[in-house]
Amino acid sequence: MTGGRALASAAPLPVVDIDLAEPGAFRLPGGGVRTRPSGRALGLVRFHGRPLGMAEASGGGPEELWQALAAAAVREFAVTDEDPETHEPHRTPVEAPVRTPAISVIVATRNRAGMLRDCLDSLLALTYPRFEVIVVDNAPADTTTEELVRREYDGGTRPVVRYLREPVPGLARAHNRGLGAARGGISAFTDDDTLVDPQWLTALAAPFLADPRTGCVTGLIVPAELDTEAQLALERHGAFAKGYAPRVWSLRAPPADPLFPFTAGRFGSGANMAFRTELLRDLGGFDPATGVGTPAHGGDDLLSFFRVLARGRSLAYEPAAIVWHRHKRTAEALDAQAFGYGAGFGAYLAGAIVHEPRMLPALLRRLPGGVRHALTRHHEHGGSDSGSGATPARLTRLELRGMLYGPYGYLRSRRIERRVLRRTEGRHDDLAHPGPRRRGGPR
Repeated sequence: MTGGRALASAAPLPVVDIDLAEPGAFRLPGGGVRTRPSGRALGLVRFHGRPLGMAEASGGGPEELWQALAAAAVREFAVTDEDPETHEPHRTPVEAPVRTPAISVIVATRNRAGMLRDCLDSLLALTYPRFEVIVVDNAPADTTTEELVRREYDGGTRPVVRYLREPVPGLARAHNRGLGAARGGISAFTDDDTLVDPQWLTALAAPFLADPRTGCVTGLIVPAELDTEAQLALERHGAFAKGYAPRVWSLRAPPADPLFPFTAGRFGSGANMAFRTELLRDLGGFDPATGVGTPAHGGDDLLSFFRVLARGRSLAYEPAAIVWHRHKRTAEALDAQAFGYGAGFGAYLAGAIVHEPRMLPALLRRLPGGVRHALTRHHEHGGSDSGSGATPARLTRLELRGMLYGPYGYLRSRRIERRVLRRTEGRHDDLAHPGPRRRGGPR
């Protein structure tokens, strides 16, 4: 969680979506629904669909607020709607590719049918022509999610929505269950607490089409709501911020970053990622000893990013592929999330050595710099706080604590995984590993 914003407002802070090419128009996050806010707001500012950044401003009525957000964008992003050519990377509109590879969208969920409904509604509003949606119900407490999917999203003229159940808890296992059933040449992943932009898949597909060496694409994650102090705290701390400029990473042309390629957290997040399906299957899918729902707490996405690079493929970040995320609403949940992020990073590093032992010397050379970087971040976030509330310094300390725990958590998860495999040995089971390619494809 890096790149925190200096948000001035206290909660609640409305979040809106504006485009400099559409003066006066506001949309709600995710679905393009028009709205008429007033007062103060945080806006994702775009130009012809391409995101420029998040701006905070206030105005009396909707017209004044829109002008204030546009003016803030001019100041903060050095771009104007009259002269967009001064900002070359952002002036080309997001356009549908000439070729549209079939994409399978995999959404893992657990006991959050209300959020899932909103996520699915946004997915079914996608402009992309060839996709399917696979809902993986991970160790559910009841049949609520299954009933929702079969009642509201099964059949008709909509894109295909399929329901699968994964009885063993763990996000990586749920993702692997969906990966085994995927029919698309690209498998995209998001969470049940997100809303996707209508052009999400269009933007995700573009880097795959531009370069056959691209094995993974990640996208921009911005807040869907800032209704509580905990949500604001996470956004100030950096949340999922990865910037607004496209990037490509590969071992063939390493960046100046001395920690590369172990800084996988900078590449993207699991709520907005896509892989070439066959490549991810060749890698064995996601490591089931990582991920939310295991003692490792996370790291499944980071480990997969790292392994794509170690395989010699490229990883691209495309900010026009936008997902709106609902941050944790309470301080207690946010504390657990911050610890989980750190633990996931520690687990990822342990998993990287298990899966790619030839990279151990490179990791050892970079480890001292990584510790210095983490401590510097802690100092930059203030280093101290009042001891109450989800302040940036508190969240950073929790991340560091989690990072130290992560390798131990990963080893615990691996022991549990071995026990699960022994119980399922001798019968067909795709709990831990993706199954064979399915024939056919999305509509």
